[in-house]
Amino acid sequence: MNSEFEPTRAAGLQRLQHFAPRMGKDYAAGRNADEGQGARQNVSMLSPYLRFRSITEEEVLATVFNRFTLTSAEKFIQEVFWRAYFKGFLETRPVIWRNTLHAVAAQNKGNDYVRAVSGQTGIDCFDFWVKELKETGYLHNHARMWFASIWIFTLRLPWELGADFMYRNLVDGDPASNTLSWRWVGGLHTRGKTYLARSDNIAHYTNGRFHPKGLTVVAAPLEEAAPPAASALPAAISSMPEGRYGLLMTGEDSHVESLPCAVNPVAIATPSHITPKPGGDESPIAHQFRTLALKDATHRAEGHFQRKSTLIDFASPDQVIAWCQAESLTTVAVPYLAVGPEADATALIEAQLTKRGITLLRVRRRYDTLAWPHATKGFFALKEKLPALVQKLGLQSIQAEMF
Repeated sequence: MNSEFEPTRAAGLQRLQHFAPRMGKDYAAGRNADEGQGARQNVSMLSPYLRFRSITEEEVLATVFNRFTLTSAEKFIQEVFWRAYFKGFLETRPVIWRNTLHAVAAQNKGNDYVRAVSGQTGIDCFDFWVKELKETGYLHNHARMWFASIWIFTLRLPWELGADFMYRNLVDGDPASNTLSWRWVGGLHTRGKTYLARSDNIAHYTNGRFHPKGLTVVAAPLEEAAPPAASALPAAISSMPEGRYGLLMTGEDSHVESLPCAVNPVAIATPSHITPKPGGDESPIAHQFRTLALKDATHRAEGHFQRKSTLIDFASPDQVIAWCQAESLTTVAVPYLAVGPEADATALIEAQLTKRGITLLRVRRRYDTLAWPHATKGFFALKEKLPALVQKLGLQSIQAEMF
């Protein structure tokens, strides 16, 4: 396999430190350029590690503020918080996720879809990105936008199928960031505002690697009923429970060492396999990354808490119940799961646990609790809060601007 990413926390930290000097004006000036695999020194490529929290957003931001101020690294800091924005937005509008799943299941995948996902459209850049996505599990963010725009407006394929295809192939495939980015391109997230892929723009930002022909010059917004107003964030606790409890790991938040644990768990359970993605099997390269990242997280958790983990099939609530009974557990804690397949699977487990008098507690990080409530409308509402947020997180730089 040809992945650019080693699925370990150590590799994520190494990449973080390597990119740290370029988080300021260098990133702001060069972030939109995509010169291809092996030539991406202009972007951090931290997304797979942040996606599964092998490294945390607070660690990344602390690294930023070791060198820069909020002003001098504004663009990079905003990109970190875009992830929180998408997470918070979908968390308070889960119907968007459910509707997307239903649409993927209902759509007919005809010949045009097959040509698109096979990279046989005749559009040079698009066909290349299909191949790159399948082989590496990654696309530059600007390429993802171009890809989605061509899929929706030039190929005129259902956006949900494109989002599903990308989600299942990305090593950093995230329900919130992926789904809402596709909706933004199509004019559904920010109503009426679309993103149009232009040949001259693609040629410029790919350093002339591509000169696509036949792209549409019109991007009329997609239409659908507006989603409901934001609901309150689901209940969660801010630290691990006092007393006796078991820790249920999922790999979605894999740096459990940094969770607020006043008391260590008496037992740890981890999934024996990755939860299937709704639209079908994920790509081999994405599956391999997530599987190995989970193994790395399990190894670290076992070392941190000084106890072995029990492997459990999350598709079988009976196995979770058997684990609880073997360990005499009445309380189970799980790092908070945002909207997505793992959250859906855990909800089924919780229903069975509740019937047996076992309480499932979701532990949400302070970072999410502080940022998500500001993801009510557009990103601007969260952007305005960045100075206050970084202060509350204890990350505000006190040094003068260095760059």
